[in-house]
Amino acid sequence: MPQDDVKTEESLFEAPPIAEQERMVEAILFASAVPVTTKELAARMPHGSDPAEALVYLRKRYEGRGVRVVKIGDAWAMRTAPDLGFLMSRETVETRKLSRAAIETLAIIAYHQPVTRAEIEEIRGVSVSRGTVDQLLEMEWIRFGRRKMTPGRPVTFVVTQEFLDHFGLESARDLPGLKELRAAGLLENRPPPGLMPQMGEGDEDSAEETAEGQNELFED
Repeated sequence: MPQDDVKTEESLFEAPPIAEQERMVEAILFASAVPVTTKELAARMPHGSDPAEALVYLRKRYEGRGVRVVKIGDAWAMRTAPDLGFLMSRETVETRKLSRAAIETLAIIAYHQPVTRAEIEEIRGVSVSRGTVDQLLEMEWIRFGRRKMTPGRPVTFVVTQEFLDHFGLESARDLPGLKELRAAGLLENRPPPGLMPQMGEGDEDSAEETAEGQNELFED
């Protein structure tokens, strides 16, 4: 093989200057939504590149700047300087209006927890769509409870600490009665039968006895 041909072939695999490699690493990290390992950098850069060395220069270049090159586990990423993190925080108030189906479902769970989907549908008289439950789960106002020890072992739903905190309640026992809910427009004058019990009916002893009886129906 002629000597000129050998030189031409070798030149095809010549690594870019380190300054150019530094720019490549910077571009990859800037565009990546997740941290990138040196192995992944090497796979994306020209043959013969040394991303580890390029990272050393890149880190020095970003020292003292608003953005830093940081190591996260065995990967690298570009992140806001810690002392400037307060500039990235922004408080927003998001108004989300619940559908009537979601309000009724939430009320049933709050007053009858732990309650299964079938029990919710029986109380409401209509089926509960997956979207309604997903919305309440996404808002973190309800969560999955223990499975009921009945055929099929259906999962139950209960309200969360976030739900109580949002409505300023210490516990589910502080939930308002039917009169208050109707006054707030959350219930019609004639809600579905069995939607929720009147708060205050019965003494605490009977409530505790009911709770003890229900515990036997659920797995720990």
